[in-house]
Amino acid sequence: MYTGSCLCGGVSFEIVGELEPIQICHCTQCRKAQGTAIATNIPVQEDRFKLLSGSVLLTSYESSPGKQRVFCRVCGSPVMSKTAKLPGVVRVRAGTLNGELKTRAQCHFYTRDKANWFEMKDDLPSFEQGYIKS
Repeated sequence: MYTGSCLCGGVSFEIVGELEPIQICHCTQCRKAQGTAIATNIPVQEDRFKLLSGSVLLTSYESSPGKQRVFCRVCGSPVMSKTAKLPGVVRVRAGTLNGELKTRAQCHFYTRDKANWFEMKDDLPSFEQGYIKS
C-alpha cells in the first residue's frame, strides 16, 4: 500500500497494490498545470485508489473535453487527473506519494511539446505524441 497527500496535508489518499510505471508527460497542458517542464503520472485503477481525507478540498478543472485535472483548492497541489479516454483510471501525480517508490519512469510522451530549456538525459523511450503501449 502507498499513501500520499497534497502540500497542505488536507487531502490524503492511499493506493492498494503495486504501482504501474511512471509516465512522464511533456504536453503543453501538463506543463501549464504543473508549472514545470513535466508531469509525472502513475495510472491507477479507481478501485485501488481510496481518498482518506479532504474530499471537500478537491476541485477540478476540465482542461480539454473529457479531461479533468483534480487539485487541492487550499494549497493548489495537483493530485490526479481523469480522462474519458481511460474510464476507471486516475492518473496520480507521482510527487504526491509519500516515501520510497518501487516503480520507476517508463517513458516520455508528447515530446513534440517539450520545453526547449529542459534536457532529457536518460535512455527512456520517447514518443512525440501519446504513449503507445507495445
